[in-house]
Amino acid sequence: MMVTKQIVVTLTNGLHSRNAQSFVQRALAFQSEIKVVRHSRIVDGKSLLGLLSLGIANGNVVTVKAEGSDEKEAVAILTSFLKNEIEFE
Repeated sequence: MMVTKQIVVTLTNGLHSRNAQSFVQRALAFQSEIKVVRHSRIVDGKSLLGLLSLGIANGNVVTVKAEGSDEKEAVAILTSFLKNEIEFE
């Protein structure tokens, strides 16, 4: 079963290179397959170049999908990051 959550990104500078790198590092900690969707473009949530190619800015609507043993936790943590509710190093 896949867990999916659509959110509005509220990171001040969007998913620029440092934020995208933090997102990927956190995504890599999960066993689940992670996908990020914007405007029907789907990329691997564990791919820095893939994420950067989406050009995610503050106010954009994105969907985070995960499938695997820790899918619920993965979606919760990663969407919280994109909503600027938690910070990653």
